[in-house]
Amino acid sequence: MSKIDPEPSETDWERVLAYKEGDAIAYDPEDGPYDPNDAEAARVWLARADLRRNGKLVRRGQRGPQKAPTKVLISLRLSPEVVEHFKATGTGWQTRIDGTLLELIRKKG
Repeated sequence: MSKIDPEPSETDWERVLAYKEGDAIAYDPEDGPYDPNDAEAARVWLARADLRRNGKLVRRGQRGPQKAPTKVLISLRLSPEVVEHFKATGTGWQTRIDGTLLELIRKKG
């Protein structure tokens, strides 16, 4: 069973398939909101773009519904060693600090 696209594509596939790596992309201001050969213009445009996830519009800077109770926003001073240790573990380091503190609380129960 094939998936049918509800809207026909407006893509010029001949133009896309003729493109070779390193070629300048043909651009006319009527083609779109920015010149794709201008990396800074493309970066700025994409930074402002809205996203769609699972068919839902997700605007940048706006959070979706919370899966768990919302956490409390605070300002907290930590020793440099603690921050370096958790940052070294990669993205999500603040969540891991929260998890470590929760685990400590539950152990002391």
